[in-house]
Amino acid sequence: MEKNVFKTNAGVKISFTGAVEKQQIVQMVQNCATGQCECMSDETKKKITNMQVEGKDGEVELNLTGEVKKEEIEAALAKSKVLNKPCS
Repeated sequence: MEKNVFKTNAGVKISFTGAVEKQQIVQMVQNCATGQCECMSDETKKKITNMQVEGKDGEVELNLTGEVKKEEIEAALAKSKVLNKPCS
């Protein structure tokens, strides 16, 4: 899976390509929204006003709206247990 993070006018966009399932990204967003993940600080979470998943398996985009920095999101992605599951 390849992850590319881009700064947008409204916030940050993450583009996932390759071995990625849309449901995997939806699950990550749900975990984040319900506080079931520790990927990002509460400070960063408070900056995000909206999270929207678009696309299809193999090509998924996650749009984050808010005053978040690209670096904050890259750090959170590196810690994500949903994205970085150990291969069994």
